[in-house]
Order: sequence, then C-alpha cells, then structure tokens
Amino acid sequence: MSAPLAGNFQDHYVVLDVKPTAGAEAIQLAYTRLAQKYHPSNPDTGDKEKFDDLNLAYEILSQPDLRKQFDKLKGIGEENAPPKFTGLPFFSSMGRENGLRAALLSVLYDRRRQRPFAPSLSVRHVESIVSATLEEMTFVLWYLKERKWVISDDKSSLQITANGMEFLEKNPPSADLVMPLIKPSGLMTSDSVEEEDGNAETGEWPATEADQIAEDTMEESELVSVSSTVEDPQQRANLNRILSRGGD
Repeated sequence: MSAPLAGNFQDHYVVLDVKPTAGAEAIQLAYTRLAQKYHPSNPDTGDKEKFDDLNLAYEILSQPDLRKQFDKLKGIGEENAPPKFTGLPFFSSMGRENGLRAALLSVLYDRRRQRPFAPSLSVRHVESIVSATLEEMTFVLWYLKERKWVISDDKSSLQITANGMEFLEKNPPSADLVMPLIKPSGLMTSDSVEEEDGNAETGEWPATEADQIAEDTMEESELVSVSSTVEDPQQRANLNRILSRGGD
C-alpha cells in the first residue's frame, strides 16, 4: 500500500460509509461488513486497494486520539460555529509558512543535488529535518503540489520537480528565512561532509548509505507522523497515515 502525502487525504468516514457522529460499535460493524466484502481472498468482490483503505480508516477511527486528530483536520464539529478571523496570529503565520515552503524546497533541492539517483525523501526524513506541525506541513505541501514544485513518488516520498528547482533558483531564499526552521539534528556536520567527500573520491559508499536509499523506498507502513506533538512511537506511525491517502 502506498500513497502520496498530504494531497486530498482519504475521508475515513466515507470509506467506512458511516457518519462522523458514528459510535465505536457502528464503526466496528461497518468495518467487519466491508472487510469481508473486499478481502483479497473473496473471489467475487475482493479488492486489495479497497481493503487497504478500509484497514487504514478503521485504524484511525477506532483510536480516540487519532480520530480526534483526523476530525480536527476535517473541521468536524466546527460546521455550525460562526466563522472567525484568526487575527494578529494570521499575519505572523504567513511569514512562517513562507519560510516553511522555502525550507522544504531547499531541503528537497539539496537532496536531489546530493543524490541524483535517489532524489526522494520519505516523510520520516522530512520530519527529522524540517520543524513543522501536522497542520503546517499539510498546508505547505498542498501549496507546493498545486504549484507542481513538489511531487510524491510511487512510494509516497517527496521530491522536488524541475519547476520547483527553477523557482528556487530565481527566488533564492535567505539563510535567515530557512535556517530557523531546520532542526539542528537535520544539519550535515563537518565530519559527514568529509566522509562523503572521501567516498566520492574512492567511489565507495558505506553500508549505511545503501540503507539510507533503501529506507527512502520503504512501504507506507514504515512512515511516521510529521506531527511533533505525539510521543508514542506507535501513535506517531499511525497518525502519519491520517495524511497518507490521496492524489497530488
């Protein structure tokens, strides 16, 4: 099962054919009924893709914390509330989101320059480099994909496009804009630079480099959340899947 990050994400309620107000029992019954219908072993109606969608939907909606996060992304519970303007925080967020777009483009440009044969970065690697919340990353990626500056490959990893590179070259961001949004742990150290230079001269790469490339093409089940607010490893892995369905 593979899917791009943060395009039009899967509506888990639609997949299970239940209302957003459905209780745990109704969700369980809906999943059981549909899972039997679309299970790959069913010779008449088996459908692996739909079965995977069902598993993902049930995984999110059956866990209260993850369901709450998903409902927040969809705006469930806010439909009847009168719309309100954020106020002063809106203007500061515009500057931050502009920086996040520049930061993500810079990271992906740098990745393609360094690894032309493996230019993609998985969600896990993006999360380890760029400091952003789930909502921020969702919004930023929507914009970058709409502009065709970033795409998702067939393994759900992100890579910059030629259009994205051209935009960045014509509008080079300043270090003051990008660097505050890069995690210290995501920066290349002088030791790693020297090691890569030595590898380039000899034509030999350590086993960890091969592991790195392999990780970039791992299945969606290995992805972790871009949210920095979830500490439990299993919840981080599951929460990532909230955004893991949809197209560019």
